[in-house]
Amino acid sequence: MSRVAMLIDESICMACRGCQVACKQWNDLPAEETTQRGTYENPPDRSAVTWQLVRFREHVQGDSVQWLFLTEGCFHCGNPACVEVCPTGALKQDPDLGIVTVETDLCNGCGYCTQFCPFGIPRLDTDVLTGEGKAFKCTMCQDRVSNGLTPACVKTCPAGAMDFGDREAMLAKGHARVEELKQAGFPNANLYGEHEMGGLGRLYVLKERPSLYGLPENPQYPVMANLWQGLLQPLGALAFGAAAVGVLGFWVIARRNIPMEEVE
Repeated sequence: MSRVAMLIDESICMACRGCQVACKQWNDLPAEETTQRGTYENPPDRSAVTWQLVRFREHVQGDSVQWLFLTEGCFHCGNPACVEVCPTGALKQDPDLGIVTVETDLCNGCGYCTQFCPFGIPRLDTDVLTGEGKAFKCTMCQDRVSNGLTPACVKTCPAGAMDFGDREAMLAKGHARVEELKQAGFPNANLYGEHEMGGLGRLYVLKERPSLYGLPENPQYPVMANLWQGLLQPLGALAFGAAAVGVLGFWVIARRNIPMEEVE
């Protein structure tokens, strides 16, 4: 199978949040207790149990106001920094589909993925008693996709704003839609995700520039990501090992100074 991608046309998204519900239902994620904050955007943020969230952005231009919606979830980068920095191999990228997943059984809760992701996607669920943590995020319904089905969010979208399939085909559809929008009076229309971070697995058709949707205009692969896994982490392990050897050495020296009669 070739690399897949999700195409989200935010120009026709009506923010019904059916995708949020479908994500929770398919992945058996609990609801979150929230309060009315004066906006339909709810819950206030993604979390370990909310992997997809529709963001509401109010855009004022002259005397007109328009809502810009962004269906936010994992971007499934072509060059994922989270996979690079994960010390346990819990984060993986499917070599064919390109989907980035998390094996929670392998996750040690270090949180490196949350720090190095340029989009801030992975979230930790930490036990307040033990301090043990696990990372969670959208997996693009890999279990469905690998069996020939579309992600649950795409299947449920009533507006038809979400599409899924071969990434090249999604790019072609995205570019065609952008041209339609430009001809319809949206000169700033653009396709986000074609080249960013090695090419994203979550592509967006936008009416306005990315920053108005809360997206980074030019997300960069963290410079420290390669150094972290290739140099800094091994040095940290070496330093820890050296410290352990030092402690053991001091114990041996101290032990040798104990009179044998005390041992007996």
